[in-house]
Amino acid sequence: MTVLALKLLLAPGFIVATSLVSRRFGVTVAGIVAGLPAIAGPILLVLALDHGRGFARTAATGVLLGIVALVVFVLAFAWVAMRARWPWALAAGWGSFAAAVVVLRPVHVGPVMAFVIACAACACGLVLLPRAAPAAGRPQTYPRFDLALRAACAVIPVVAVTAAARALGPHLSGLIAAFPVITPVLAAFTLAQQGPLGAVRLLRGMTVGFFAYALFCFTVSVAIRGLGTAAAFLLATALALGAQAVVVAINRRRERLLPAQAPA
Repeated sequence: MTVLALKLLLAPGFIVATSLVSRRFGVTVAGIVAGLPAIAGPILLVLALDHGRGFARTAATGVLLGIVALVVFVLAFAWVAMRARWPWALAAGWGSFAAAVVVLRPVHVGPVMAFVIACAACACGLVLLPRAAPAAGRPQTYPRFDLALRAACAVIPVVAVTAAARALGPHLSGLIAAFPVITPVLAAFTLAQQGPLGAVRLLRGMTVGFFAYALFCFTVSVAIRGLGTAAAFLLATALALGAQAVVVAINRRRERLLPAQAPA
């Protein structure tokens, strides 16, 4: 019952929190925060508790490869969003993610190589994303049901993905655990409400945040056998949060410097 409650409440709660961050600090910062492993992290923890450390270690390595598919989703969504509405962007993103998982399924590498591949994919994603100028500060209005609808949109994918992951083995479970749940909800709402450039800024921030996501999974993969489940997950969470805090601080400083540099 506790695990089910975690699945039902964590992703919707994280989406609401990230949406509020977006309204306060902008979509780029919200994207960076959304890069945290709020879905894959709990899935890996459940797998470790249910199937043991070895299973979770292999699954964490699979999640690292799954980040490649997640970047593919981001790129497909972003480029289609520049020309079409959110349903088409979602369809392109999910279809691209599924195709990438099929390609990655026979790939078996160690955690170090998987970490390198994940970081390289994130770097390539940042290069290949469409360019979007910094947003001009203007008030944004939202429907009353906006936050509740965003939260509801996350429930069904989380339940479906976590239920399917149990029967797929550790490697494929890891790939599936990277299934984009928070990313499409936030990206689709941002595209509908703020247009394609707003969605691209969000996705660029998310791609930056995926580096901390990869760091979390890598730490779990290499530390869980030696440190144990609790210590490995606490260490991975601390490192991911620390990395995100540094990135957010750098981004905020950069945004403050841009207006001062504009006249020059």
